[in-house]
Amino acid sequence: MIKKFRLEGLDCANCASKIENAIRKVEIIDSVTVDFMAAKLVIEAEESEIEEAIEISKGIIKKLEPEIVVKKR
Repeated sequence: MIKKFRLEGLDCANCASKIENAIRKVEIIDSVTVDFMAAKLVIEAEESEIEEAIEISKGIIKKLEPEIVVKKR
């Protein structure tokens, strides 16, 4: 299952890369893309694990870049 989010406050490409690399290490996440130019996060995980994957991803983002607000697209 694929879920897309808007990352309000994402203002540097290095931050986007840092977030993507951290989320990529989460075992239940099949794939992740952080698009700096579009300020977009795309997460793919099994349907049964997608909610947990989203919460873990939000936690990672909050820890790395507390000013970023994750919103559903």
